[in-house]
Amino acid sequence: MEGENSNIEKGLLRVNIDETSAKITPLLVFTTFIIVSASFTFGVALGYTAGTMSSIMEDLDLSIAQFSVFGSLLTFGGMIGAIFSAKSADVFGRKMTLWLAEGFCITGWLAIALAENIIWLDLGRFFVGIGVGLISYVIPVYIAEITPKNVRGTFTFSNQLLQNCGLATVYYLGNFMSWRTIALIGIIPCLIQFFGLFFIPESPRWLAREGGDEECKVVLQKLRGKQADVMKETREIMICVDATADVSMGSLFEKKYTRQLTIGVGLMLLQQLSGSAGISYYAGSIFELAGFPSRTGMTVLSMVVVPKAILGLILVERWGRRPLLMVSALGLCLSCIFLALSFGLKGVPGFVNFTPTMAFIGVLTFNMMFAAGLGALPWIIMSEIFPMDMKAVAGSLVAITNWFTGWIVSYCFNFMLIWSQSGTFSIFAMISGLTIIFAWCLVPETRGLSLEEIQLPHANILS
Repeated sequence: MEGENSNIEKGLLRVNIDETSAKITPLLVFTTFIIVSASFTFGVALGYTAGTMSSIMEDLDLSIAQFSVFGSLLTFGGMIGAIFSAKSADVFGRKMTLWLAEGFCITGWLAIALAENIIWLDLGRFFVGIGVGLISYVIPVYIAEITPKNVRGTFTFSNQLLQNCGLATVYYLGNFMSWRTIALIGIIPCLIQFFGLFFIPESPRWLAREGGDEECKVVLQKLRGKQADVMKETREIMICVDATADVSMGSLFEKKYTRQLTIGVGLMLLQQLSGSAGISYYAGSIFELAGFPSRTGMTVLSMVVVPKAILGLILVERWGRRPLLMVSALGLCLSCIFLALSFGLKGVPGFVNFTPTMAFIGVLTFNMMFAAGLGALPWIIMSEIFPMDMKAVAGSLVAITNWFTGWIVSYCFNFMLIWSQSGTFSIFAMISGLTIIFAWCLVPETRGLSLEEIQLPHANILS
């Protein structure tokens, strides 16, 4: 491997990469929009249970345990989709995998919208989960592979922006719209992507990996503009692809991959164990437990998560991945401490009236800080730190870790609140604090580097 890295480094030094900012073309913007449009339905799926819990339970006569199973099936299905996501993207291409994902999402939303019993409801949620499990890996990787390095973080962060648009939409609509109608709304972005994929190019790096050298160059030319000189970037990709080889799951655990694997798996574990899935899925229930008007809380949440995601989109290239990750984790830690205090003071004379407001501020801050950083950054970093030959097996493992942990958290969340509300948020606060330490000690800064430059020994960020 050291010999291969040396060859890559020498080749890229001969390429003498142009450091000037690449032009952002209309095709690049349109392609990115089509790719991330499915992220909107991802957001709808994440927030679907937050505002519809009471109406679904009433209409279909569900117990809290049955609804917890329904809520957690999104993450369980996501885990199944994640198992095949990277391999499917490598074998069939990024576009074909997205088409497959939309098939699952559309089928799942229809099953939920038409469900007359718990079986169809759960089956629909599971199918949507498989679909978003596939797109959760493919979207950040696809965008990272088509965008210039100087705007890669911003464009990849648009995935989180569209997720939050979907989340905000379902938070707001859940106040007055039927849960069946909201399920049908989840289909709209799926159809946009399904038909839009016919008009956008495949990833140039995937084409190069499949031996389509000329196709890679043609796609890069279209994405960078007619006047752009893409020879250097094309050669850079070819050199890197030529030096890569297929990696088995067993070789993934060799010492030379330890740093990347630790970062990728660690960030996904910390993202989910911070309580993000539980708080997103059951924000309405938290407001009700605290005595705060659920409708008011969900409406305000719908108004703030998108602006915060836009802020993260702007800061990811200005601050860098690592500082933004630590600031976001600090915000989650403080908001969980605030939530723990609000429920801890709930029965204390003289403080009872503060609980609703404190809980509202805690949930609001948590969602805002998550949208601004930790929601997107683990996926962005995952799409950057793994080399081409490692992306399929490593990406699958990292995605499975995220969805499996999210499944556990989303299923256990309601039961944890029954056990101890303040204790639940105290645990999440400690894990968010650990995320700051993890990011400080291990996470590299990849801002301003091409995907190929990140792998170079002289870059010294993964060693």
